[in-house]
Amino acid sequence: MNPFNKNTEELTNVAYQVRRDILRMVHAVNSGHPGGSLGCTELLVALYFKIMDHNPKFNMSGTDEDLFFLSNGHISAAWYSVLARAGYFDVKELGTFRKLNSRLQGHPATHEHLPGIRIASGSLGQGLSVATGAAQAKKLNQDDKLVYVLMGDGELDEGQIWEAAMYAPHHKVDNLIAFIDHNGQQIDGPTDAIMNLGSLRAKFEAFGWKVLETNGNNFAELVPTIEEAKSLTGQGQPIMVVMHTQMGYGIDFMMGSHKWHGVAPNDAQLQQALLQAMETLGDY
Repeated sequence: MNPFNKNTEELTNVAYQVRRDILRMVHAVNSGHPGGSLGCTELLVALYFKIMDHNPKFNMSGTDEDLFFLSNGHISAAWYSVLARAGYFDVKELGTFRKLNSRLQGHPATHEHLPGIRIASGSLGQGLSVATGAAQAKKLNQDDKLVYVLMGDGELDEGQIWEAAMYAPHHKVDNLIAFIDHNGQQIDGPTDAIMNLGSLRAKFEAFGWKVLETNGNNFAELVPTIEEAKSLTGQGQPIMVVMHTQMGYGIDFMMGSHKWHGVAPNDAQLQQALLQAMETLGDY
């Protein structure tokens, strides 16, 4: 069903285009969350242009296709760009991001029926629960496709995450692959200073998850890790992939700083950032 099966070079080209989209979108309205969006670009590109069995002719039920849920909904700019570039809606609609009456609100919503969006997200902490329920529904319906979900590391401060983390292994939800964007930053500062997360591997393994770790900003490492995660499904455990990323990845003055969690670049910064995000020949 997925019309995409791109190699590493092609994925990299798409990622550069997505970064340009993100920068232009948040700059145009002086609003949005570029840091996490840039840091999660590789994952979303890999899922939609390599890994997932999905259909841009969107069906809300998601029957017989892989599903993706975005829990940290504030990085919507990256997701909207990937959905548009994958054919879910016209790329021109990205120009309406965060504008009045747009389908592309700051946090993804369902009331305007934007293709690709199955839940409203951005009220943090809910995505793992939703994805677990969707994965259980697939098992009950004898649907052999997988469910993917992305969370932020700062989002793990939410208690609902840990309720779902207990529930999924107990019920052997083994068609679920979850990702944590582990960039060590959240809106108020480093995660170690705000609420130290300790060893995420140890925590999730103690809850009964199979845990993998990878570089979330490197396709050569990320894609094989996701493929390994897929190979581990159906064995009685949900899979957690801890992605080590950098907030603002790809733009040197944004990288690694929580200050770019929710701040748009000014005119000069946009031009500087676009130059860094144009290392391929032309647009995708």
